[in-house]
Amino acid sequence: MADSIVFAGVDEAGLGPILGPLALGFSAFRAPRKAADPWRALAPIVSDDPRRDAGSFVVADSKRVFQRTARCARRLEATALGFLALLDAGRRPHTNVARFLWETPAELAVASNVVARHPWYRDGARRLPRHWDAESLELRVESLHRALRRAGIELLDAGVRVVPEAELNRSFDETSNKSLSHWHASRPIFRRLWERCATEELELVVDRHGGRMHYGSMLARDFQDASVLLVEEAPERSTYALKERRGPRSMRITFAERAEQASFAVALASCLAKYARESAMASLNEWFGARQAGLDPTAGYTTDGRRWLGDAHELIEREKIDRGVLVRTR
Repeated sequence: MADSIVFAGVDEAGLGPILGPLALGFSAFRAPRKAADPWRALAPIVSDDPRRDAGSFVVADSKRVFQRTARCARRLEATALGFLALLDAGRRPHTNVARFLWETPAELAVASNVVARHPWYRDGARRLPRHWDAESLELRVESLHRALRRAGIELLDAGVRVVPEAELNRSFDETSNKSLSHWHASRPIFRRLWERCATEELELVVDRHGGRMHYGSMLARDFQDASVLLVEEAPERSTYALKERRGPRSMRITFAERAEQASFAVALASCLAKYARESAMASLNEWFGARQAGLDPTAGYTTDGRRWLGDAHELIEREKIDRGVLVRTR
């Protein structure tokens, strides 16, 4: 539709740690061209200012939205579960961790037998929300729903893809390259957005990490049903135009540094990925903490991850946990 645009974003959380999964978030919207800036169109129900979390859903770079405090945990949860609830017929937020991590959507989840190798992810009874009263969050979701409807903005798709430790290590062994493994983890999301959202021209923005500037050959390999045209390759962004060879789909995909600052869809994807990563780490810390009194939790980053591995050494040995399922090799 000429008077509307379709735009999407993808971001990750957890590429750098030595413990826990890699989490990828994505979101896609249709909006009138006059509402192309959702931060403005949805104000004051949505804000990019973390200080306004009392009355707004905060959509921004997850590093701004979340620090490890109770207020920040509540803020991040409201944004992640609140927007995802819009995709539920009854607009109800997720109620357990397992469904959120492995069924949002199920089509993007890694194989269940791979997940089952990680005992800390097996308990599907852990409840959500963790930091909100469910009824209060549902009321806020209704205000978000009304704000999108007034602005004519539609959430087309959103979710997470969580790649657990054993699958990451398998990919690292296969590629010998963390950046390439990141691409392999991301491409099912790119394909999903292409197949579901690109019948109207799709603008997809992906937050870029690392120094890679050239993506054309990888796109051509993974989108053999499309022609791939280079639009721009520059230090701050790389853009390509894809056109389906025998169909209506078209997409511009941009890999940009600090994309969450300019793209609402990337900012929301960042929050979804971070909430998935934090939910998975909470499961890990709860599982190990229940088996070793006084074991301090970890966020999984290098220095504290090594501290935690030292503290939990005897427990890891006693439970006969394969370090290849627990500790990243890259």
